[in-house]
Amino acid sequence: MKLLLKNILFTLVFPGTVGVYLPLILTRGLSAGPGLTLPASLVFFFIASVIYLWSIWNFATRGRGTPLLTDAPKKLVIQGPYLYTRNPMYVAILAALLGWLVLYQSIGLLVYSFAVAAAVTLFVTRYEEPHLQREFGGEYDGYKARVPRWMPRLPRSPDS
Repeated sequence: MKLLLKNILFTLVFPGTVGVYLPLILTRGLSAGPGLTLPASLVFFFIASVIYLWSIWNFATRGRGTPLLTDAPKKLVIQGPYLYTRNPMYVAILAALLGWLVLYQSIGLLVYSFAVAAAVTLFVTRYEEPHLQREFGGEYDGYKARVPRWMPRLPRSPDS
């Protein structure tokens, strides 16, 4: 139960702020785009939600941890969405931002989305990947060789 509460708290604070609250502030007073922008954006929001919730579930059930740096999983999580991309939670946040962009077509939101993508990339390459390398060594090396950092793809066997 405590693990569930930590994951919910993290979700409300980080992805909630970056992927929902700040875009809402940036789009305040703007009109949604015409035509199919609402249904198209809902597709991105749905995809983002499924990927994110699936990722959190795997962190808690497989890794016995949370995305919090102080409560990271105890083992390398390479199941579920982590079979397709090494960073599904970040991909989910970026998919949500794409949903906002489709819906509102705002330059401010575009600049914000690029800033988030740049910040996430710096965090992943400068902190997260070196940390995982130190923590999990060869297991992480094999995982990196099979699974791309960002663009999801079908899983590859360990021998390919």
